[in-house]
Amino acid sequence: MSAAISPFEIAPAILNETAAPALQRGDGAAEIAFVRRGRETALSHLYQRAPCRVMFPNAEAGEPPLAIFLTTSGGIAGGDRLKFSVSVEAGASATIATAAAEKIYRALGADSTVGIELRVGEGAWLEWLPQETILFDGAKLRRGIEVSLAPTGRLLAVEMLVFGRAARGERFARGRLVESWWIERGGRLAWYDSTRLDGDVGAIIDRPTAFAGAEAFATVVYAGADAGRYLDLARERAAAAACRAGASLVNGLLLARFLGDAASLRAALGHYVGGMRQAAAGLAPHLPRQWGI
Repeated sequence: MSAAISPFEIAPAILNETAAPALQRGDGAAEIAFVRRGRETALSHLYQRAPCRVMFPNAEAGEPPLAIFLTTSGGIAGGDRLKFSVSVEAGASATIATAAAEKIYRALGADSTVGIELRVGEGAWLEWLPQETILFDGAKLRRGIEVSLAPTGRLLAVEMLVFGRAARGERFARGRLVESWWIERGGRLAWYDSTRLDGDVGAIIDRPTAFAGAEAFATVVYAGADAGRYLDLARERAAAAACRAGASLVNGLLLARFLGDAASLRAALGHYVGGMRQAAAGLAPHLPRQWGI
């Protein structure tokens, strides 16, 4: 026995406007590892899964190998899951940057999640220098940065957040941001920091005891046994910034934070990071050219 069903009889159920839309979600990853071979640093491992990709432009003379992370989706939407992993083995060195600012779009439901794992071996040098992350109004982002440092490994790391799209008159007024740093050195916790903004985030950002209405916020970490040597330089560079900035030595880590408008903060990061990388590693006194500053 069989029965014929007209497609017009099932269309109303399929097109039920109250049904939750089945949206495609990103599940990307990028993993890279570098080793020391003779006097040079060489790539030893590469894995990438869309929408994450890695490019390797030629580094400037005298600079470490340069890897550029990017997302081919053009931004991160609610429910997307991305993971980035960088390992620099003993004696090797590398600089990691991004091709452009990362955009976190308004989420319709689930949070966007980004995991970052950085591993630095004995005598190794790693720079984690991504461009800013822009939080659209309604964005929901959970990002964790986990660092494992050998006792003589060194890390210079930056993360910059922009609260909305100022050029369009938009603020990050509602949504969620949960960001944490976890840094271990020699297998022991050296620093943990967590930021959480939820719900009416615009009101939180405006609080004098929080971000005092700043448009952008950045953290710079220098982790190395010689961190204390550069405290005076860090404070001098922070004091010269055209935005609010300060630097402190915490448990052997040199930490700096910046608050202000996005343009001034980017310029301040260029000045600060350039000075730090030149003093600590003898490198060029500027950010990777992808930053455009």
